[in-house]
Amino acid sequence: MTVTNLLKKSVFALAAMLTLGAQAQQQGVSKDEIVIGTIQDLSGPLAGFGKQARSGMQLAVAEINEQGGVNGRKLKLLVEDNGYDPKKALLAAQKLVNQDKIFIMAGHIGTAQNMAAMPVQFEKNVVNFFPITAAREMYEPLDRLKYSFAATYYDQMRITLPSLIKEKGAKKVCTMYQDDDFGLEVLRGAEAGLKSMNMEFVEKTSYKRGATDFSSQISKLQASGCDLVVLGTIIRETIGAIGTARKLGFNPAFVGTSAAYTDLIHKIGGKAMDGLYATMTVQNPYLDEASQPIRFWANKYKTMFNEDPTVFSVYGYIIINSFAAAAAKAGKNLTTDSFIKAMDTIVIEPDMFGGAKATYSATKRLGSDASRLSQIQDGKWKVVSGYVSASSVK
Repeated sequence: MTVTNLLKKSVFALAAMLTLGAQAQQQGVSKDEIVIGTIQDLSGPLAGFGKQARSGMQLAVAEINEQGGVNGRKLKLLVEDNGYDPKKALLAAQKLVNQDKIFIMAGHIGTAQNMAAMPVQFEKNVVNFFPITAAREMYEPLDRLKYSFAATYYDQMRITLPSLIKEKGAKKVCTMYQDDDFGLEVLRGAEAGLKSMNMEFVEKTSYKRGATDFSSQISKLQASGCDLVVLGTIIRETIGAIGTARKLGFNPAFVGTSAAYTDLIHKIGGKAMDGLYATMTVQNPYLDEASQPIRFWANKYKTMFNEDPTVFSVYGYIIINSFAAAAAKAGKNLTTDSFIKAMDTIVIEPDMFGGAKATYSATKRLGSDASRLSQIQDGKWKVVSGYVSASSVK
């Protein structure tokens, strides 16, 4: 063997070693697999949401893997339970990031829970991808490892409240909100909306996460003569608050955010929930109203999980498919850096579920700031407004 040939072989071997080394250094990506982590509430007050989101994610993973995966790699989804508790979320993140070595955290549910988990992820260069919460902290302050897909609770309420006040002719606006990061975002957005009309809350009351009795809060609002109540609530708190109000003969207009936009509200709460307004970004997939593509998708979902899909099933499904699109665009050499580069030029067009168009860049980490309003009418959510972009309303 000549010296020249020996040098060539050495160069090729070194290049191969460097390539393998780079691949080995990328956590969560192997020759034939990409490991995705998600943290859901499977045992706490948001278990209804968490289980639906998990199912939507699992369906998307199954479909993608049936089609050969992403650039030849199958997706592996690891799910942990946070019980809607930030302390459990922190432990779950530590396990997924440090033990299971996930490539990405996708669709983690809960505002306070994400806030607890993100430092663990960011220390290991793990992207927080499309968390299931509409808090501004999911994309602010700007961080290369943050991507959010949901118009914020703050902007949802800031935009919606003034128009609803005008429509209803409301004079006394009150609020009941969860005493944590989520509830405070709703409160601040509503305060900004009121300020634009030179109004303030007549009464404010809060409750601790996990509370089940809202009689004192509702009595306080009733005594103030509120004719419109902003709800910084989720499932059972929304049902409990409105149900209590109906029993007391207190019937103001109630409005919540996308956190309260779920079929579980009217399925569990019954007729008393009629009239509730909520902001939303993706329409609940009712099978008897849905388009043929949604009916086909919903039947696949029902076959796999033996239950009808919901808007949170759609969230989970969209999150995984959006990840797969960006990972495919990143190419065969999938790294955190190549994934970020792909995401920062991606455009997610409206799909069969009716979401708004989403775009990202190195300085824009919220895909869309548009939301619209729905109302429960005769036991079903009905869209009652078009999409309004937060950036178009100053």
